[in-house]
Amino acid sequence: MTTPIVHVARLLKWGRILARHGALTGIERDPNTPAALRRLVRIARLGARVPKVPRYADAFQAIGPAAIKLGQTLATRPDIVGEDAANDLLRLQDALPPIPYATIHEAMRTSFGRDPATLFARIDEVPVGAASIAQVHRAVTTDGRDVAVKVLRPGVEEEFARAIDTYQWAAAQLEGMSIEARRLRPRLTVENFRRWTLRELNFRREAASASELAEAMTAEPDFIIPKVDWQRSTAKVLTIEWIDGIKLSDRPALVAARYDLPRLATTLIHAFLRQAIAEGFFHADLHQGNLFAVSGNRIAAIDFGIMGRIDRRARVWLAEILYGLIIGNYKRVAEIHFEAGYVPSHHNVAEFATALRAVGEPMRGLAVKDMSIGMMLDSLFSITRDFDMVTQPHLLLLQKTMVMVEGVATSLDPDINLWDTAAPFVREWIRTELGPEAAIADRLIADVKTLANLPELVRRIEARYPAPGGEPPAPPLAEIQIVRIGGGWRYVAVAVLSAAASFGATLLVTG
Repeated sequence: MTTPIVHVARLLKWGRILARHGALTGIERDPNTPAALRRLVRIARLGARVPKVPRYADAFQAIGPAAIKLGQTLATRPDIVGEDAANDLLRLQDALPPIPYATIHEAMRTSFGRDPATLFARIDEVPVGAASIAQVHRAVTTDGRDVAVKVLRPGVEEEFARAIDTYQWAAAQLEGMSIEARRLRPRLTVENFRRWTLRELNFRREAASASELAEAMTAEPDFIIPKVDWQRSTAKVLTIEWIDGIKLSDRPALVAARYDLPRLATTLIHAFLRQAIAEGFFHADLHQGNLFAVSGNRIAAIDFGIMGRIDRRARVWLAEILYGLIIGNYKRVAEIHFEAGYVPSHHNVAEFATALRAVGEPMRGLAVKDMSIGMMLDSLFSITRDFDMVTQPHLLLLQKTMVMVEGVATSLDPDINLWDTAAPFVREWIRTELGPEAAIADRLIADVKTLANLPELVRRIEARYPAPGGEPPAPPLAEIQIVRIGGGWRYVAVAVLSAAASFGATLLVTG
C-alpha cells in the first residue's frame, strides 16, 4: 500500500510542473478554494516563473500519459477547475512522441501469441497516431484489407495504476477540507476517471463498444462506424477498418474537396442526439481528431475508448429539458430537475425556473457565433451552487461531449443554430416516446409481463399456504455457525449437525 509520504511527493512534483505553466493560478484565486489547499498551491509555485496566460493542456501533457487522461476528464468539470481551464483542457488530444516500432512489434507478438506476419501482409512502421494509451499503425491484412492497428503502449497499465492511486488519495483529502469540496464530489470524478481508463486499457471492450454503436446508428446512414476485425483483435491490440477520409479539423482540405460543410455539421448534431437521447449510448470523445469526412458528405468516427450510457428515464428527462429550453418552457424544465432529484426538495420550483430563464433567454434565437457559451456555462454552474445541486456524473460527461460537438459543428458552419437544428429531432423523439401511442404500448408491455408472472406467483402462494391435509412446510434450517478450530472440518461438522437436527424435527412433526 502506498504511503502518504509517497502521495505527497508525487503531488509536489506534479504541482511544480502545473505551477510553471500557470495552471494553479485559478485555484489560488478562487474564493471557494479551501484555505489549506490554497497554502499548498502557494508552496508549489515558490520560485517558479508563472506565465500570465495559463497553459493548462501543456501542463498536463508535460506530466505524462495518466495526467493527459485526467485532464480530459477535468475538461468535463468546469465547476471544479473553472471555465477557462476546462476550455483549454479540451485541447488535450493525446499527441505524444511515438515509441520505436520494434517495441510495438514485440507487444503485438506477445498479445497475439504468434508472429504478426501471419496476420498482416504489411504493417507501416511509422505510426499514423501516438496517444497516451496506444499507438496506431496502418496495415494490410493477409486477405488484402486496409486496416488500422491500435497497440497498447507497454508499461502503461502500471503507470496508470500508480497515478490513479495518488489521485484517489488526493481527492479524499480534498473532500475533507470543505463542504463546497464535498458537493463537487472529487472522489466520484476520480472514480469515473478510473473506470473510463480501465475500459480504455482493454481493447476488447473498445471493440465491443464500436460494434454496439454501429448497430445503434443504422438509422443514421451518414454517420459511419468502422468494422472491427475480431480475429485480429485482443485485449491489447485492436484492428479496425481503415477510414480513408479528411479530418474535420482540416477545414481548408474539406473546402478544397468540395464537401458540404453545413450538411456535415447537421449530420454530426443529429448523430449525437440519436446516440444520447434515442439510444442512450454515445461516443464521448467526439473531438475533431476522431471525426473524418468521407465520400458522399458522410462522417466517420474512430476511437471508442470513452463511451457514455444513459438509462431511458434520464433520457426522457434530458429530452424534456432540451425541448423546454428550446421553446422557453422554464417552469417545466425546473419541475423536471425536482422530479429527478437534481435539486433538493427544500428549494422553490418557481425560483429555480426564474434562475433558468436568466440563463436561457439571452441565448434563444441566436446563432452559435453570437452566443457566449462560456458565460452560459458559468451561469449554469452558479445555479448549481445556489440550489445545492449535487454533481451528476453521467450528465457531466454528456455536457462535455455536447461542448465538443458544438465546437466541431461551428467550425464547419459558424452560422448554425443548434437549437433550431436539434428541435425537430427532440420534438419527434418526445412525441414517439411520451405520446399516447407510447403510453399505450408501455401499458401493454407492463400488463403482459404481469400476466407472464402469474403462474410463478400462484406457485409461491401454494408453497406458502398448502391445501388442508397437505404436507406442512418444513421448519427453517437452523443458522449455521462458522467455527474455525482445527481446520475447515469443524465447519462441515456443524453444517451436518444442523441439517440432521432440522431433519429430526421434521420427522417428529409428521410422525
